[in-house]
Amino acid sequence: MAAKVFESIGKFGLALAVAGGVVNSALYNVDAGHRAVIFDRFRGVQDIVVGEGTHFLIPWVQKPIIFDCRSRPRNVPVITGSKDLQNVNITLRILFRPVASQLPRIYTSIGEDYDERVLPSITTEILKSVVARFDAGELITQRELVSRQVSDDLTERAATFGLILDDVSLTHLTFGKEFTEAVEAKQVAQQEAERARFVVEKAEQQK
Repeated sequence: MAAKVFESIGKFGLALAVAGGVVNSALYNVDAGHRAVIFDRFRGVQDIVVGEGTHFLIPWVQKPIIFDCRSRPRNVPVITGSKDLQNVNITLRILFRPVASQLPRIYTSIGEDYDERVLPSITTEILKSVVARFDAGELITQRELVSRQVSDDLTERAATFGLILDDVSLTHLTFGKEFTEAVEAKQVAQQEAERARFVVEKAEQQK
């Protein structure tokens, strides 16, 4: 009698374990600041974007692809040329995030690594286009204008891929060796001219 009771308990425990495994495989979590896209083996990527929380899916048929929708930083270094053909090394810092409602399209057309595929190429394209409108001196004296133009053009371009740019800023801007040396030589010459003018003025005052 006792053996039958233990056998029944064992079968019941096994059934509970199997049921628990099935239920567990049918649940998935979407953390704060994230969204999920559902891939269905029979119907493909679903248009619905799943929000935060715990959700159900059909085990072995559906799979959640989780996306981080919080702003993330990325630095993109670019070497390009100015209007007066000077080499310019620029590093652009971008804060980006995907448009949540467009995640199914982003996953289908670009993939989970959308930032790796999109941001370097469009950043290089926009930077080369904008920097070519200014000569080297203007890039230094009108840095805010250059940064704003890059930000406007890049934000518009990123939107076509379903990306939002929360901030775009120029963090690094240097020129080729020859131009840097020429600028330094010009500064030295200006300092020498100022010194000579001061000496002449002082001599005239002493007279």
